[in-house]
Amino acid sequence: MMPKYFFNTRIGDELIVDPDGEDLRNPDRAWEVARQMILEVVKSEGAQPALLEAVIEVTDDDGEIVLEFPFTEALLDIEDESETRH
Repeated sequence: MMPKYFFNTRIGDELIVDPDGEDLRNPDRAWEVARQMILEVVKSEGAQPALLEAVIEVTDDDGEIVLEFPFTEALLDIEDESETRH
């Protein structure tokens, strides 16, 4: 059975809880899902100042934080990928 990960979003003092979670094979896959979620939110909502300070907190079934993914980190990855590499 695969572990379940919950993708909670923290914007300032507010925590938006993911009630359902996703069954994923490992924390690396949870990192990929968190990154994709951030990119989709920024694409639809724009790079609003509040979003730039937001973080996705990925937790396990026990509520322990597995990883924290700042929105700005996902956006920095976009810039790195768009640069021409020689």
